[in-house]
Amino acid sequence: MRVQDLLTEALAVATGPVVAVLTERHETNLRWAANALTTNGEMHARSLAVTATAEVEGGTAVATVAADLADVSEVAALVAAAEAAARAASPAEEPVPLVEPGTASDDGDDFDADPVATGVETLALVADGLGRAFARAEADGHLLYGFAEHIVETVYLASSTGLRRRGVDPEGRLELNGKSSDLARSGWVGQQTRTFTDVDVDALYAEVSTRLGWARRTVELPPGRYETLLPPGAVADLMVYASWTASARDAEDGSNVYAAGEGRTRVGERLAPLPVTLLSDPAWPGQETLPFVAGTSSTDGTSFSFDLGLPVEQVRWLDDGVLHELVRNRGHGAATGLPATPAAHNLVMDAGGTATLEEMVARTKRGLLLTCFWYIREVDPERLLLTGLTRDGVYLVEDGEVVAAVNNFRWNESPVELLGRITEIGASVPVLCREWNDYITKTVMPPVRVPDFNYSTVSQAS
Repeated sequence: MRVQDLLTEALAVATGPVVAVLTERHETNLRWAANALTTNGEMHARSLAVTATAEVEGGTAVATVAADLADVSEVAALVAAAEAAARAASPAEEPVPLVEPGTASDDGDDFDADPVATGVETLALVADGLGRAFARAEADGHLLYGFAEHIVETVYLASSTGLRRRGVDPEGRLELNGKSSDLARSGWVGQQTRTFTDVDVDALYAEVSTRLGWARRTVELPPGRYETLLPPGAVADLMVYASWTASARDAEDGSNVYAAGEGRTRVGERLAPLPVTLLSDPAWPGQETLPFVAGTSSTDGTSFSFDLGLPVEQVRWLDDGVLHELVRNRGHGAATGLPATPAAHNLVMDAGGTATLEEMVARTKRGLLLTCFWYIREVDPERLLLTGLTRDGVYLVEDGEVVAAVNNFRWNESPVELLGRITEIGASVPVLCREWNDYITKTVMPPVRVPDFNYSTVSQAS
């Protein structure tokens, strides 16, 4: 049975307005430890999410029920469960009609095409490169750990309004962790990819080996504020969280960092003195993702249950350093007279810089070079104050050269406040963030210089 037939069945058994989203997921992965491949595998999963609306006392209610799907015989029960949940739900705050075919560009999107798959052959070049890296690591006295995975999701959407959409979303990531043979030193690098044809394992190992070499000398530093170079991956972890919490409704309610009080938001306010642009765009070259809404909620909690199938366009969250837009669904947009602004599943930051991280290091008199963040948590939503740890290498830079590794720290910073203190921004590059790459891999970020990054305490984490 073709996957489209499952959606046809869902619409046929529905008794009211519904949207059915079927996701066909193919995954392949490769793992290694102590300079040896350990496991590899292929997985396939199929899930169906049914969103139903119902007229209840006081207005229109909406509910979504999702489950893995093995056979067409399971579809009717899933649809019935979604409709029952909608009838039992309270009225939605700002209901709007389901998306009509005429409101979505490129209706169809090759809807009749088959799902796209991936397999172990996708990682063949990675396996070859790891063989060479393992041999070099043995010779250098290093141990390598990590994994590579490639996921391709084909998403089909069909609604009782006649909307039909299909999108293919491939993504991949590779994480390589190197350790000295005594496990006293460690370094981490990662890469995002859509195809794995652009992954150079030899270059990744060379970077890990360089960082392990830097750590042969160590210096203990006390907590405090230090000039710090944040690499693109660390910047991505901060900016991703800033974008996840950019709810227009929460800002108007005064409960997030984008609130200006008395129902107003900070849209139009300059957050950065440098010309920073922060945007999401499903068509951004090399970072392409689904061009329509396929999930019912965003990370900030904004519900998109009524917006399934809505086109996702480029949105500039920051433009030339000024807060330009916040996340908003159609219902809230209709209530406030503003457009719906669903976010694409990628994030791009750019300020026109041209310097590489290495060039920024060379211009540093004395400061710290971070590798990555770990265990980031929110402390104060109204400031978006975050805390976390450094991990796998913090390095001391003196007179333009890395001279030693230093101890790890706990840090406390707000990414929004940090935007106002950045003094230099380098060239933006595709990068894999460390903390949030289970949720997002498609980011393009620059390295930045912060004159006074706040390291609150020394950490014993390694």
